Amino acid sequence: MRFVGTLTLGLLLCGASVTPDPPTPDDPVRPLPQDTGTAGLQETLLRLHTTARLMQVVAHPDDEDGGMLTLESRGKGATVLLQTLNRGEGGQNKIGSNLFDVLGVLRTLELTAADRYYGAEQRFTRVADFGFSKTAEETFQKWQGHDIALGDIVRVIRTFRPDVLVARFSGTDRDGHGHHQASSILAQEAFRAAADPNRFPEQIADGLQPWQAKKLYIGNVCGFGALTCADEHYTVKLGTGEANSALGMSYLQFAMKGLKHQLSQGAGSWSVDAGPHYAFYKLVDSMLPRATDKDGHEKDFFDGIDTSLAGMAMQIGREVIRVPFLRPALVEIQNHVSEAAAAAEHDPASAAGPLLAGLERTRTTIELVKKYPVSAGFKTEVLTELSTKEGQFEKAVAFALGAELRVAADVPEGTNPDNAFMAVPGTSFDVTARFTSRARIELKGIAVDLPPGWTAKEIRSAKQAPGTWTTTFRISIPKDAAYTRPYWHRDDPETEAINKIDDPQYVTLSFPPPPVRAHAVYALNGSEGIARAVAMVKYRDAAGQPRQRALAVAPAFSVMLEPGEQVIPTAGDSMCKVRVAVFSNLAGAKGTLHLELPAGWRAEPATLPLEFRERGQKQESEFKLFPTGLQQGRTTLRAVFESEGTNYSEGYSVVTREDLDTFYYYQPAVQRISVVDVKVPSSLKIGYVMGAGDDIPTVLRQIGMNVTLLPADKLATEDLGQYQTLVLGIRAYDTQKEVVENNRKVLEYVSSGGTLLVQYNAGVGDFNSGHLTPYPAQISRARVSVEEAPVEILSPEDGVFHYPNPIALHDFDDWVQERGLYFMDQWDSQFKPLLGSHDPGEPEQRGGLLYAQYGKGTYIYTGYAFFRQVPAGVPGAIRLYVNLLAAGHH
Repeated sequence: MRFVGTLTLGLLLCGASVTPDPPTPDDPVRPLPQDTGTAGLQETLLRLHTTARLMQVVAHPDDEDGGMLTLESRGKGATVLLQTLNRGEGGQNKIGSNLFDVLGVLRTLELTAADRYYGAEQRFTRVADFGFSKTAEETFQKWQGHDIALGDIVRVIRTFRPDVLVARFSGTDRDGHGHHQASSILAQEAFRAAADPNRFPEQIADGLQPWQAKKLYIGNVCGFGALTCADEHYTVKLGTGEANSALGMSYLQFAMKGLKHQLSQGAGSWSVDAGPHYAFYKLVDSMLPRATDKDGHEKDFFDGIDTSLAGMAMQIGREVIRVPFLRPALVEIQNHVSEAAAAAEHDPASAAGPLLAGLERTRTTIELVKKYPVSAGFKTEVLTELSTKEGQFEKAVAFALGAELRVAADVPEGTNPDNAFMAVPGTSFDVTARFTSRARIELKGIAVDLPPGWTAKEIRSAKQAPGTWTTTFRISIPKDAAYTRPYWHRDDPETEAINKIDDPQYVTLSFPPPPVRAHAVYALNGSEGIARAVAMVKYRDAAGQPRQRALAVAPAFSVMLEPGEQVIPTAGDSMCKVRVAVFSNLAGAKGTLHLELPAGWRAEPATLPLEFRERGQKQESEFKLFPTGLQQGRTTLRAVFESEGTNYSEGYSVVTREDLDTFYYYQPAVQRISVVDVKVPSSLKIGYVMGAGDDIPTVLRQIGMNVTLLPADKLATEDLGQYQTLVLGIRAYDTQKEVVENNRKVLEYVSSGGTLLVQYNAGVGDFNSGHLTPYPAQISRARVSVEEAPVEILSPEDGVFHYPNPIALHDFDDWVQERGLYFMDQWDSQFKPLLGSHDPGEPEQRGGLLYAQYGKGTYIYTGYAFFRQVPAGVPGAIRLYVNLLAAGHH
C-alpha cells in the first residue's frame, strides 16, 4: 500500500494551519437538541404520520442538497437517505496535508456529522474519488464502466425502497465535474434497473427483492442558488429558505450548520442568509399518472402518492386483498399516532400510552406478515415500512417517558487516561449500563448485543435511585475478533479507483457498526418499550478536555513507520533514519522491534527490546539505515514488533476532531522508499511558508536540502534575506492572511535578488483582485486532470531545465492523479510560460508554470501538482522541483 503523508498515532490533527469559522460546538456522539426530549418527540410524531421515503444520489461529500433533505426530513417527516458515490478521497484537503484514503475516512466522518442535521441516513458505493474528471466518459473508464457503482445504487434502492429517487445533478455537461455527471446518469439508470430481477441477480439470490420507485427527479436544472427558473425547466420548486420554528431558522440555514462540519472541503467559511431560497427539480420518469398543474408543476416530490399509513395498503398492489388484517391494522396504528400527537400537545408524557399501543400493534402486525403465505416481494415491502415505524415508535415512547440508556466501558487499571481504552481480541473487560426514566415504569431487564463468538456475563445489578438502574457485564472477546476498521481498502490509492471490500456484509455503509451495544426493555401498564445504546469509552483529548467515543476493537500493538514515504538520492551520504512508533493496548507487555530490509541493507540497532507499563503507552524508536547499491527505483522496508510469539506489522491512526465522531485508519507498517537520481544545491537555504498543508519540506530534507519552516505569522518580522529561495505552500494566500498582508514585503524580497516559488491557490477571485503578482496575471480554474496528459517543454534552453538536473520529457512519466490545477489564463508579457499540457480534446494550457525576472530576483508561479508528486516520490517531479528552487542561483 502506498500512502502520502506522515500519519501519527493518536489524534489526527486536521486543522493546524487554517482557522475557518468553526462548526456548531455540539457533542459529536450525542443527539442534537432537536432530536431529544419534547422536540425529538414532536419530530418523531411527524415521521410516524407518513410513509414517505426519499433517496438522493450525489457524487462526493458536500454535493448533497442539504436544504432539500432537511425540508423533506425535518419539515415533512419523510424518511430520507443520501447515497454518496465516493468518499472524496481524491480531493484537496483544505485544512491539512493528509490525502487519499485517510482523507476519505475524515470526509466520511464530516459527512455523517452533517447528516445529523439533514436527518438523513447515509450510504456509499465502492467507487473512489480518483481526482477531478472533466467528462462522464473518463469517469466511467476509471470506474470500470457503469455496473460497479450502478450495482451498489441498485442494492440500496432494493434495501431502502424509496418512493422517490432524486439525482442532485442533471447528467449533462452543465454539471461540470465528470463525477457529478456520472452520478445523475447512474441514478437515472438505477430507477428502472432496481425493478428488473435480471439486473444484478446475485442480489436477488442474496434475498433482496426488486423495487420500482414511483418517481425520478434530476437537479441542477436552473443552476444552484437560483431564485427563479423557467417553467419548462422544473417540476418542483421547494422553499428551503422557509423558517421552521422548531429549528429556530430556515431549513437551508440548519443544513448549513451541518455542512460546516465539512472543514476539509473549506465549508467552515460558508454561510447562508435568511430569506427566500429554493431548490428546483425536474420530473424525468414516473410510474404514476402526471399530477402537475397547468404550468407543469407539482407542490412536492410526493404529489400523487398516498403516504399515509392507511394508504400504504393501497400502494402495495393486488396481493393486499389476500391479507385481510393489514388495512385495519394500519388504520389502527395511524389512529394511535393521531391520539399520541393530540396528547403530546398538552403533556408529552401522556403520549406514551397511545404510542405504546401503536408500538405493540406494529409488532404484532410484523409477526403476522412474516408468517402469512404471501410473496417475498410483498413481505419485504410491508416489513420495510413497518420496521421503520417500529423504530420510530420506540424512540417516541422513550422521548415521552424520558427513558434513556447509556453504556460505558469500565476502564481497566493500567490505562493511560489520555488515550481511549481499546478492546483487544482474547481479553475481557467490563461495561456498565445505566437506565434512567422520569416516569414510573417497570424495568424488565438490560442485555448486551454482541458479535458472534463474544460472550457476556452479568456480574452485578442494582436499582440505585428512583428511576435509575445499573447493570455491569463482563465481556469476553474471542481471539479472532475483527478490528474496528474500514471494511474497504485500496492497495494503491494513487492508481486504483475501485475499493476492494474486505467484509461484504457492510458494503455501502459508512463504517462497520460499533461492536458492543445494549438494550433495556421496560414496561408501562403491560406494554413494553425498548431503549438502545452503544457502549462508549471516556478519555481526555490533547487539550485535556473530557471526550467519549464508541468502544472499538484494536490489535494488542499498533506499529507505524514514520515517514510513510522516504526519498533517498542515489548520490551523497546514503545513511538515513527511520522512526517507528509502537503503541500498546496492553499493560505490562514487552517484545522486540526490528526492521525487514532490502537485501544488503543494514540497520542500527538490528533489534530493539521494548516494554510497556500501561495501556495506551507509545514508544518511539529510531533506526539508522545504511543502504547499498543505490540505483533509481522503488523498494520497501517493514517494521515488525514480536511479542509472545506473535508478529505485529500494522498500525492505525485515530481519525477524529473535536466536532466529529471517531474512526480508525489502518495501514501496514511499511515505508515505501523511492531512490531518485537527483542533484541538489546543498548550499541553498530555503524558507517554506506552509499554506493548507503539504509534505514537500519533508522530502526536500530527505534529499539533503536546507529547509526552514517559516510560520506565516513571522513574515512581518523575519529577515527574508537569509533565504536564497522562499516557497509559499499550496493555497497559502487562501489560508494564511499574513501572507496576503506581507505580500509587498515578499515581492521586495524578490526584487532584491531572492527566488519566490508560489504554488497553486484556489481562491480565484480573491487572488486576482488582490493583485498579488509582480506583473499583471490572473489565475483561473483551468486544470489538466489526466496525469498521463502529454507535456511540452516550451523553452528547452531555459536554465530551469538544466540546473542542477537535466529535465526531459521522461521526467513527466509516472505522475499521479493529475498534472495540475488552477493554472493562469492571463499574464503579462514579462512572464515566460515554461510548460504546456492539455487534457484530451482540449487546447493546450500554458499557464501552469510561469517564470519572470523581477528586479534582481526570480518569481515563479506553478499550478502543477508537486504537492502530490513530490511526496509520492515521482523522480522527474522531484528533479524539476529542485530546479525551480535553484532558479536564479546558478
